[in-house]
Amino acid sequence: MPIKLVHATPSAYACPLLIKRLLLTPLAFAADQEVSYQGRVRFSYTSLHQRIGRLANALAGLGVEAGQTVAVMDWDSHRYLECFFAVPMMGAILQTVNVRLSAEQILYTLNHAKADVLLVNREFFPLLAAIATRLETVRHVVLINDDGPVAEAPVLFVGEYEALLASAASDYEFPDFDENAQATVFYTTGTTGDPKGVYFSHRQLVLHTLSVAAAMGGAASHGRLHREDVYMPVTPMFHVHAWGFPYIATMLGLKQVYPGKYMPDQLLNLIREEKVTFSHCVPTIMQMLLSHPHSADVDFSRWKVVIGGSAMSQALAIAAQKRGIDVFTGYGMSETCPVLTLAHLHSDDLALTPEEQAPLRCKTGLPLPLVDLRIVDADMQNVAHDGSATGELVVRSPWLTQGYLAAPEASENLWAGGYLHTQDIGNINPRGYLKITDRIKDVIKTAGEWTSSLEVENVVAKHEAVHEVAVIGVPDERWGERPLALVVLKQEFEGKVTEHAIRNFSAHLIETTGVSRHGVLLQVTFVKALLKTSVGKINKREMREARLGAKA
Repeated sequence: MPIKLVHATPSAYACPLLIKRLLLTPLAFAADQEVSYQGRVRFSYTSLHQRIGRLANALAGLGVEAGQTVAVMDWDSHRYLECFFAVPMMGAILQTVNVRLSAEQILYTLNHAKADVLLVNREFFPLLAAIATRLETVRHVVLINDDGPVAEAPVLFVGEYEALLASAASDYEFPDFDENAQATVFYTTGTTGDPKGVYFSHRQLVLHTLSVAAAMGGAASHGRLHREDVYMPVTPMFHVHAWGFPYIATMLGLKQVYPGKYMPDQLLNLIREEKVTFSHCVPTIMQMLLSHPHSADVDFSRWKVVIGGSAMSQALAIAAQKRGIDVFTGYGMSETCPVLTLAHLHSDDLALTPEEQAPLRCKTGLPLPLVDLRIVDADMQNVAHDGSATGELVVRSPWLTQGYLAAPEASENLWAGGYLHTQDIGNINPRGYLKITDRIKDVIKTAGEWTSSLEVENVVAKHEAVHEVAVIGVPDERWGERPLALVVLKQEFEGKVTEHAIRNFSAHLIETTGVSRHGVLLQVTFVKALLKTSVGKINKREMREARLGAKA
């Protein structure tokens, strides 16, 4: 039987899914809600809407048109939030520049994205000075300045951000256009070769916003996001739109707090003074905040935190819970906009002890609405959902990037077989919870069997002396590879515990907790710090390469 199509009447409004729609409801019911920057700048959603209009008029005055790219180099700020809306609402493309990349990588991304206008914080003058003469397409540079007068600058600025907004009208007629138009672009890190451009359309960003909000609001109590929450990002706005949460927070009309540059004292002070109740961060940031001496002065009992970017250890989950933090895992990747799953607990699970809850909070979680995820073998066949059968996670949803910017071969590999390949290995249990057990490239291949680096890390992290740990595979003549734990000790244990003691503790636990039997081959080395990517993830690739180089 043929499918019957429903056609709209000639006068019906098609209502494309554009980012500007996310502003409609908060302006209707939360017009007086507050946006704060570092506790020193405050204004209402009404003013936010006016500032978005002023920014659009200022950019239009610089010649920005639909399809052109506006790049931003700033810390997390109200200005960034304004750019999240104004630039794509004009029909232009927002490039969020990873300011933690090297100067050469930043130059590559700006030229590759063909940025027309660059908004840059004065803190990044040294980076700008190193690349200014080699920018191929940038026509205008706008100064972002939190401080006093600028004595010397590496380029000629067309104006300062606040001055441009002050001289521009607040009314801007944001047009309707195709919802599939590109809205944003940013560049992935932690891969070999040049960074890859990941891009998203208005439709994808709106659907991601709606789905994450539905999943967060659908939770009975644990981890639920609601209109009375106070939101502060602790993952950079240049990285996957701060996981999409600024769009969600704005749509829901939440009070929003932007911290600028991440400094532990500042973050802890804002959590306390602004009464922050919802954030998201990578495990290393959570570890940093919990271990900071000033954290003892902060009441965390209302703080809900999604942990992502890399695996959260059970030890960290336990430590966070004991400080009152409602911590749980979220999963995604740059190419997925990013959120795919959330590890919300059932109400019955909340009666368990922190130690009993930790394995559940550390699971990768349940899929969001509209997410189709599968665990498949090498032939793209589903494996059993028994909590033990493993394979690669592949996924479909309406908001996944369609490819890499101007990189057709890499895009084809990403979508081989019609599903986006995450390169993550995992399993699904009978309750539908996904658990990522490792990255394909991080699995340790010992005596023909796979050993999960994440599972071994989880064991090592249980030792009271361990501050941070990363487990990598190192070559071994007999076994092929052996796991090596690179351990950062807590300061009070330095010189008081040996590598041998950590190894024996871990080997005993490995034998009793179901981790691969080859995990007992673990070697331990103390290090002062773990190598991290520009977004705070543990960089195992560089640590492996450094170890191989040291042995060469």
